[in-house]
Amino acid sequence: MTSQITILIDADACPVKNEIFKVGERHSALIWVVSNSFLQVPRMPNVKQMVVEAGPDEADNWIAEQSHKQTIVITDDILLTERSLEKDAIVLKPDGKAFTKETIGAAVATRALMEQLRSTGEQTGGAAPFSQADRSRFLQALHEACVKMKASQC
Repeated sequence: MTSQITILIDADACPVKNEIFKVGERHSALIWVVSNSFLQVPRMPNVKQMVVEAGPDEADNWIAEQSHKQTIVITDDILLTERSLEKDAIVLKPDGKAFTKETIGAAVATRALMEQLRSTGEQTGGAAPFSQADRSRFLQALHEACVKMKASQC
């Protein structure tokens, strides 16, 4: 028996929501747009919205609780990534980079180091600007994740 692919979007700052809607529709995936405030989402039968209570980790907590083997999580949050991978979800960053259980440890350690540097007043710079190449890489990665997930159901 096959179950439906579910895509969970950590949506408050996600720059690729429209791309997710397109790919998700093509693969008949259920898409959850999870945020701390109301966001405009397309009126499509496969798109649902979850507005969680205000709070720094409320959206992350909801997404982590819903994550499972048939879930693709879209987030830039390293700790949410770690929690979702523990539940065997596929996790993609909006730039198309995929994390695995083998690679998440280094990302968590880097995050902790950067947080420590920032707490001492060190200027660490910000993220690189989001580019069209990032968007294209994400589209390809999400399509491939959906295909892989469908194949694993057979």
